[in-house]
Amino acid sequence: MPPGPAVTLTATTSIQVMAALAALSVPAIAPAVAAATGQPASMVGTYISLLYVGSAAAALVSGSLVASFGALRLSQLSLVLCGLALALGTSATLPALALSALVLGLGYGPITPASSQVLARSAPPDRIALTFSVKQTGVPAGVALAGILVPALTVWLGWKAALGAVAVLCLACAGAVQPLRAALDHDHDPDAPFTWRALLSGVRLVVASGPLRSMAALSFVYSGLQNCTSSFIVADLVEALGYGWIAAGVGLTVANLGGVAGRIGWGIVSDRWLAARRTLQALGVLMAIACALAAAFSPRWPSWLVYATCALLGTTAIAWNGVFLSDVARRAPAGQAGAATGGSLFVTFVGSVVWPPAFGLLQRASGSYGVCFASAGALCAAAVLLAGIAWRPDGASASAL
Repeated sequence: MPPGPAVTLTATTSIQVMAALAALSVPAIAPAVAAATGQPASMVGTYISLLYVGSAAAALVSGSLVASFGALRLSQLSLVLCGLALALGTSATLPALALSALVLGLGYGPITPASSQVLARSAPPDRIALTFSVKQTGVPAGVALAGILVPALTVWLGWKAALGAVAVLCLACAGAVQPLRAALDHDHDPDAPFTWRALLSGVRLVVASGPLRSMAALSFVYSGLQNCTSSFIVADLVEALGYGWIAAGVGLTVANLGGVAGRIGWGIVSDRWLAARRTLQALGVLMAIACALAAAFSPRWPSWLVYATCALLGTTAIAWNGVFLSDVARRAPAGQAGAATGGSLFVTFVGSVVWPPAFGLLQRASGSYGVCFASAGALCAAAVLLAGIAWRPDGASASAL
């Protein structure tokens, strides 16, 4: 008997939490890892970029792997890769950490395409956006857990033991969902051949579909802002506003808690009141407003207003994913939700690779985080405008987005 939607959602969300926890474990203790390797803590930006290079590569093959292994088995293997990558990172050498980031990305990349394949079958049609949004709360929840758990374990046991503990949690989660494997992977084909043509099947599927193509392009912009928000908000509050590390960390926590609440809230909005596309456009407008406010940060601002802006960034820039993924799954050909999600996420992950280094380069050139957030807001506004052109009510599809 197949598990109910609640059990399936709980399993996929738990897997997402563990993957996000693993991905953010090294950044959460970047000073400790940097001290052990003799590198500046800012090198964590390179680590994140390498992680998303691996994620983008994994997204390319996710559609074929889901068909061959099954969505849940692929998720289990991905968690095993995440655990092995963290264990490799304890070698405390730059080559090992670089390889660890790439392997971790290879484990992180297939998680969402695999879960989309499962949820597309089990989610109630009238709550599909909410279902995907709840599952995607696993990302900010995992980030928040990394910020709390990994530093505490580092103080108690040391940073290597902390990474090892997270690796064990990943393996434990992979084992815990094993009883669901037969029911959730009933449609997999172990004899499905893997070909080089299949390598780009998800991307070809997205390119061939105007709706999927425009959604993927929008995700490139939104994912870039999401990663820049998570990567630079603490540095902005410390360097531009003079906040202490704890006070700046509160800003990041507020943003991620806003991301959790926002993912659920926007899923409800999409299901009940606005179509997914209109919801994503509304989110883009609010992202641009939040960026304009962040660009105007001043030491004269009261802390509540700064944190409110962080919350607005979180409830928009960190909260769009569930609505996006539900619409990709809805528009995918029957039985190809995993492939369509993998192809779309390839574009999404490329945005995650490109934006943070570009944001940092602009900050160093201008000396201002405000200029960076203003530029990001302008790009979001442009993306919303182009989406409006591409998604005209008459059904015509413009090629601009």
